[in-house]
Amino acid sequence: MKTLIIYDSTYGNTEKIARAIAGAMLPTDAVTMLRVGEANPTELGALDLLIVGSPTEGGRPTPAIQDFIGKIPANALKNIGVTAFDTRFAAQAQGMGLRLLMRVLGDAAARIAHSLQDKGGYLATPPAGFIVEGKEGPLKAGELERAAAWVIATRRASSNFLYANRRRNKKEDNHARHPSSS
Repeated sequence: MKTLIIYDSTYGNTEKIARAIAGAMLPTDAVTMLRVGEANPTELGALDLLIVGSPTEGGRPTPAIQDFIGKIPANALKNIGVTAFDTRFAAQAQGMGLRLLMRVLGDAAARIAHSLQDKGGYLATPPAGFIVEGKEGPLKAGELERAAAWVIATRRASSNFLYANRRRNKKEDNHARHPSSS
């Protein structure tokens, strides 16, 4: 499975999650991991799976991630599995005012996933958020393992979609070559 992981990271926590995700893919997968500034939004067509990650900043992804997604051409992600992840504070560990603000603002992963779907991608699995203990981290214990488990489920869902899509296309090709007589 050809997978591209694009991430931005302010304090290194989101990069650690991206590395855990890349490390959990199968050895037979072609996995590329790029910081957002290294990625070309017009060269995504040959992918099977696109995973985008960002820290949550004011309920949004970083400006660099937003800019990257904005430059992806319309429908460029058709038939490509997409999903997203972010790093964020645990809402329950915050005071009432910050919890309310976090609920109102939302998180980066959901916004990223929605934007990728708007570009034609199909959501392979729901986006995920990974918890940091403070503004600069560290990651909460167990989050790297949780990221690895999440991407295994993501890969499985994407693989199932690709298999079904290829079978459907093969049937359509066979039908076009050998139409049944009426």
